[in-house]
Amino acid sequence: MYDIVIIGGGPAGGSAALFAAKAGKKTLLIDNDKSMTKRAWLENHYGVLEMTGPDLIEIGKKQAAKFGAELITDQVTNVSKSEQGVTIETAEKGSFEAKHVILATGAVVELAGKAGVATKDGTEPRIKTVVDVDAQGKTNVAGIWAAGTCAGVSVHTIITAGDGAKVAINVISELNGERYVDHDVLKTN
Repeated sequence: MYDIVIIGGGPAGGSAALFAAKAGKKTLLIDNDKSMTKRAWLENHYGVLEMTGPDLIEIGKKQAAKFGAELITDQVTNVSKSEQGVTIETAEKGSFEAKHVILATGAVVELAGKAGVATKDGTEPRIKTVVDVDAQGKTNVAGIWAAGTCAGVSVHTIITAGDGAKVAINVISELNGERYVDHDVLKTN
């Protein structure tokens, strides 16, 4: 059983996986390799002079893997509540169990609907429907969270990455039973 499974490997999902794995949580990132960031050119992402979207995604996945996140490429077909938490079914690699799931599915919210998660009208151009979440990223279904564009935040990579980190920290805090903070300190020789 995973502590946290993240569905979607764009900036929100990759960032969530990074924070979850770095916190020592058993983390799985499932990505279908169809992120809208794959078509992006970035010049408005703080700390990045300029970069392709595919490079940003690849670096994010490497960061998450560095801290122990498992990464698979597959299409998630269903998410449902189970006795222990949440079951995630995929097209090719079978099913996985998790205590918590973070939906980071970009502009796609069909999985949320299948899981009984409430949706609402989106406010971003071309994003018609989003997952209805509270300020922490919780949905109406216990154990299912959402982050990034699918949760109604701006499609900009810097914003979705930050939202993914925020939601992961909230899930980690819930798992730990106390507020989790991850501040790295400058390393000196």
